[in-house]
Parts: sequence; structure tokens; C-alpha cells
Amino acid sequence: MQVVLGSDEKTALTDAVTQWLQEQGYAVQLVGPPAGEPDQWAAVGRRVGEIVASGGADQGFLFCWTGTGACIAANKVSGVRAALCVDAETAAGARRWNDANVLVMSNRLVTGAVAGEILTAWFTAQPDASEAHNIAQLD
Repeated sequence: MQVVLGSDEKTALTDAVTQWLQEQGYAVQLVGPPAGEPDQWAAVGRRVGEIVASGGADQGFLFCWTGTGACIAANKVSGVRAALCVDAETAAGARRWNDANVLVMSNRLVTGAVAGEILTAWFTAQPDASEAHNIAQLD
């Protein structure tokens, strides 16, 4: 599975998530400062959203200080359903009930250990068929 990861800064959290994704066998494309590029959160959020929406990646992962700005920027892209998650239950619900395709985490609130729990929940949960009508309305 191809994934894209972007952030407005390279941090211990973005490094931990990149490593976790690679260890699980995901092909990780980096954008923004994690890739050595001088980007800001709005541009990174939009770029990750565009890559996911165009089919260049199956899932996207975004980070900024609160996570809010990157989430808003990604959600401006048609076809993106970005969800700001600070715990595993929220991540599972975002996948299950919203078929979210971009996971956003706060650099301020999420630790490496919690990120592992969030990622496990994100990849374990599958869209709930009974929510198809609601999910379709998000498009």
C-alpha cells in the first residue's frame, strides 16, 4: 500500500510514524519538512490531500502543532475525508463511520506510543457497510 506523510515540521513523532509505517511494509512518500522541503502546514495539507484524491496514495498522514490547520487544508480537496485523531477509538471511528482517508495528528498532543495505537486502529478498522449512505453524503 502506498501512503503519503506530510508535516509542517520534521519531529520525533513524524519520524516515529514514518518508521512504524515502513516497518509494517507500507511504501511511504514524504512531503514537506520530513522530505527536506520548506513547506508550511496549509501547503502540506493541500499537497497530501491532492496526492490521496488523485490516487497517488491510498492513505494520507498529516501533522501540525494542533492538527487542526492541516486537517482543514486537506479537507478543502475534493475526495478527501481527513480526520483529526488523538486516540485510537477516534481513529477507528473515523475509518469505520466516515471512511476517512487522511489521518491527522497533533504534534503537541500525540506521543510516539499513542501514535502506534492510533495507526493500529486506523489500519484495523474498515468502513461499516451500514454507513454507506452517510459516507456517500460526505462526497
